[in-house]
Amino acid sequence: MLNRALLERYRCSESLADFSLSGELSPNAGYFKFGPNAVCYGQSAAGSRSPELVPGLYDTDNDVKIHDATVDLPFDPNSVIDNLRLERYATDHNLNGTQPLGRKALRLAYYSLRPLFPVSVRRHIQKVYLRGWDNRPFPRWPVDTSVENILEHCLAVEMKAKGLAEIPFIWFWPEGKSGCALMTHDVETTRGRDFCSALMDIDDEYGIKASFQVVPEKRYDVPESYLSGLRDRGFEIAVQDLNHDGHLYSQRDEFLRRAELIRQYRKQYKATGFRAAILYRNLEWLPELDFSYDMSVPNVAHLDPQSGGCCTLFPYFIGKTLEIPVTVTQDYSLFHIIGEYTLDLWKQQARLILGKHGLMNFIVHPDYIIDEKPQQTFRDLLAHLAKLRAEQNVWIPLPHEVDEWWRARVQMQLIDDGGTPRITGPGNERARIAYARLQNGQLTYSFDSQRATH
Repeated sequence: MLNRALLERYRCSESLADFSLSGELSPNAGYFKFGPNAVCYGQSAAGSRSPELVPGLYDTDNDVKIHDATVDLPFDPNSVIDNLRLERYATDHNLNGTQPLGRKALRLAYYSLRPLFPVSVRRHIQKVYLRGWDNRPFPRWPVDTSVENILEHCLAVEMKAKGLAEIPFIWFWPEGKSGCALMTHDVETTRGRDFCSALMDIDDEYGIKASFQVVPEKRYDVPESYLSGLRDRGFEIAVQDLNHDGHLYSQRDEFLRRAELIRQYRKQYKATGFRAAILYRNLEWLPELDFSYDMSVPNVAHLDPQSGGCCTLFPYFIGKTLEIPVTVTQDYSLFHIIGEYTLDLWKQQARLILGKHGLMNFIVHPDYIIDEKPQQTFRDLLAHLAKLRAEQNVWIPLPHEVDEWWRARVQMQLIDDGGTPRITGPGNERARIAYARLQNGQLTYSFDSQRATH
């Protein structure tokens, strides 16, 4: 089924997504385009593929064929999108074997000494390590929407093939929310842990609840009184790695040992979510941790030690685990690598994400906003998010609520009830029907309450 990824995104009628391959796929994979705004990575049945993202990529849009309302595509959109979401294009970022030995040795040495380094020293080392980050062409900085662009173009081509001006689908967020924002706090040190009570007060001032990602071992004590203090105030707890040493995915045997311990802490903390320290990841091994959701994959990883990025602004499944990607620059990177204490970048990213009705997933560490200057920036961010909630109908849930919604949505069906589309399935009372429309060749979304019911 070449329409799997499209149906997962739109939850529209299967009859409206009819694709086939136009020819035999190439043995080699590479970059190519699908229309002016969609960058793909994978195999194709036409044209050429580049090992690097360079100007003048071959555009497979010219090779799309339409016959009998069926669209013949020169590539498999499911495979191409999986290559992006699972970072298969990023051949230099794997930590368990393919990374150059010299670079791996430096990483091991750095994380062995990292606890001894003050922030000023870490900042200097990281700036050297990340030198040239702003010149990387892919994923696109500051927000990459390649997955959305591919699927939107696939839907537009299908609509043209069937002569449809509009297609009903199940809207991305509950109650017709325009987009989603998550606030998450990674607790790294004893000082950060001790600031959590004050941080919850700040969050509550703006009516925004957050999840706290807690490191179970070595970094600081995690008494039950601390965990219950978070839960009792309506905040969420997720497990953050095991001991935050950067080695979770370094060796298979060690990963399996740590995974067993992490699963025990999952039960102890009553947690359904996970985040790996420093956003290190191995997406083939991730499902073995057996969490309902994960928040370890950046949208664009230019400012993270592990390069890559999932190139999407929406949750997606990795096996049975729902990946909720980190789509916004972390506070540490903003303050200490870029060197800014304004909302300019965060606002730019928020605007781009909401332009696609996507998810903003923020990481703000209690450890780095204790001082007055960064704390004021954080307060400004919360005020901006509260404004987006009030004025643009943005949903600000806890991560487990996104997990629950996305799992419910994927089970919903859109049926034709006497000529009127209707949503069936558990939780359908929160769902809304939207319409994808073609206007001047561009896909737009809108609601039409006169023609749709739950």
